[in-house]
Amino acid sequence: MTQQGVRWTADQVLALAPDVPSRKAGSKLGVAGPWSEAGSSGEGAVWGLCKGSGSKPYQTIVDIADITGAAGPAYKCSCPSRKFPCKHALGLLLLWSGEDGSVGAVPDAQPPEWAEEWLAGRRKRAETKRAPDTGPGSPVADPEGARRRAERRAERVTAGVTELEQRLSDLLRGGIAAAEQTGYGLWEETAARMVDAQAPGLASRVRELGAIPSSGPGWPVRMLEECALLHLLDQGWLHRERLPEPLAATVRSRIGLPTPAQGPPARDQWLVLAQYDTADSKLTTRRIWLYGTESGRTALLLSYGAAGRAPALALPVGLALDAELASYPGAGQLRADLGEQFGAPAPTTVRPPGVRTEQAARRYGDMLRDDPWLDSWPVTLSDVIPTPHPGPASDGWQLVDAEGDMALPITPSAASRAGLWRLVALSGGAPVTVFGECGHEGFTPLTAWPRGAGEAVALC
Repeated sequence: MTQQGVRWTADQVLALAPDVPSRKAGSKLGVAGPWSEAGSSGEGAVWGLCKGSGSKPYQTIVDIADITGAAGPAYKCSCPSRKFPCKHALGLLLLWSGEDGSVGAVPDAQPPEWAEEWLAGRRKRAETKRAPDTGPGSPVADPEGARRRAERRAERVTAGVTELEQRLSDLLRGGIAAAEQTGYGLWEETAARMVDAQAPGLASRVRELGAIPSSGPGWPVRMLEECALLHLLDQGWLHRERLPEPLAATVRSRIGLPTPAQGPPARDQWLVLAQYDTADSKLTTRRIWLYGTESGRTALLLSYGAAGRAPALALPVGLALDAELASYPGAGQLRADLGEQFGAPAPTTVRPPGVRTEQAARRYGDMLRDDPWLDSWPVTLSDVIPTPHPGPASDGWQLVDAEGDMALPITPSAASRAGLWRLVALSGGAPVTVFGECGHEGFTPLTAWPRGAGEAVALC
């Protein structure tokens, strides 16, 4: 059930947008002008008719609570857009948020027939999903068949790992400098061989390795480091029987073997800390960081979409979600699956506890002992001030402890994005709380809270 009278902020709505153009287009539709017959229900549904270029208005509905319990808000619109949410869904949610003073434009009401039909279908699917499948047509587990398939895949992975070890030996025997003349084609071919070996995690790391030559000053050192990490991962796989089970699970995960979430689900009020996408030529990956306000646990949700399309799962930053999460195995593993939800995301005053910059760096170092392939670790910094690096020739930024003389550099990629200037404007020279990822290149800010009782501000 939604909380009547408690509606999201515009920033929380726009955090759901799949891209910048959708965010801009949705903002233009967040006023009463183009909308008619808009309404909302106590079960978490918001609907309305939006005037478009055609004679018939678009029918738009959002299930804020997602009664199926499968993901975040769900959307349905009669427009032809393939984006989720589309600009009409974003505009409807902005109108519902009422930040322009138009709360009365989306009154509590009974859904019209077209909206009720969609909601009824979702209720039916939710009931079917929750009902135990014990009929005569239920699938029967085949543990022996699963074991044979796992053995065949392990053999293919071992063959791929052995081939990759030979490629790394050839590279080092010929000298790192020769990689600049070899070109990217050899590494793309090697990555394809890893895909054939059913080791997608290795394929991804090989592609990253192939992009290092001629990537800027110091690239030979970076390439040698990546070669060492690849070799370590290869050896971890070849000698996995000798590893402690948590580390063996981490190796399997880094290789790219699918591992289901295990153990009983944990229910909590999960604060949505951050959400951002990364993309390559084949896939868009969305990362959503959560913080359990009762357990104090940090968790990561991953969802995927085809190249150029946003993943379906989206959660508004700064709100709390009453839901269950199931964890994945592995040393220091934070990934989880979102299970059943028990209500719509709602505002909360809870913030994750923060640490100093020195503690953040030490925490990342500690986690590297359990997972040497870890690029970064989530951490919240308390009372830090974004400050330019000292020195006339420097154009970088850092987060400086308000009380103390320690600082963390902001990663170059983050320093080049607009989110940095949102952080600087939010701070105004005063301390702020910042959540982000701390890694070997520095700190990437993702969300910030001003000192006091201000709302969370997404920086990505």
